[in-house]
Amino acid sequence: MEFLNFLEFKITDFIDIILVAVLLYYIYKLVKGTVAINIFIGIVIVWALWKLTELLQMKMISSMVGGFMNIGLIALIIVFQQEIRKFLLLIGSTNFATKRSFIRHFKFLKQEALPTDVDVDAIIGACKNMGISKTGAILVIERNNNLDFVKSSGDKMNIEITQPIIESIFFKNSPLHDGATIIQENYITATRVILPVSNERNIPLRFGLRHRAAVGITEKTDALCLVVSEETGMISYIKNGEFVLYKSLEELTEMIKKDLT
Repeated sequence: MEFLNFLEFKITDFIDIILVAVLLYYIYKLVKGTVAINIFIGIVIVWALWKLTELLQMKMISSMVGGFMNIGLIALIIVFQQEIRKFLLLIGSTNFATKRSFIRHFKFLKQEALPTDVDVDAIIGACKNMGISKTGAILVIERNNNLDFVKSSGDKMNIEITQPIIESIFFKNSPLHDGATIIQENYITATRVILPVSNERNIPLRFGLRHRAAVGITEKTDALCLVVSEETGMISYIKNGEFVLYKSLEELTEMIKKDLT
């Protein structure tokens, strides 16, 4: 029977399956936790239905679903604009070639996640103290996507992370407090950085430019952002252009450590 010819398995078929699996993993990773995840799952279901109808030689429904997939390609590019941008940034990131970062991309093949180099406890401790004193702050933690395109707008530095250093940077009389601070590995690499501001209309009006800037940079890259509100002292965690809820600072610390591995 002709439709059973697909059972002839070759080494190229194995490589093809692995490449598709890796591609789907990265796409899922980019849209996980966003509203786009439901669209992604829907597309996978429709695509699977299309291939199944082709395999069973159901020509009429196969042509209908196939036509939908072809026509909907442009619409999908529009819907997944941010995710496509992040994917291309991930592929073209200069950090991708480093040994540690390269291994991190394939962490799903390991039993245990790689430990992060970033002193998350010092960062959260500083944010806690700044929240108590209502000192406004915005910290951007670099992951895979290179942030040189925003670092150039500020002052380059190379200071190892400690809690007092972070607090002194955002002290209201400090010349470095205005703007964002970029963190790479366990070092502060730039201060007074100007970030792109998000035009998203769904951001509540109680959030100011710091929060909009945090949403903006996390929409365009895979960076993580922590924002301390100058009005309320509340600490906000932003990832993938969205606010991430947490119950305690201990939970927030564990979430960041997990996102950095």
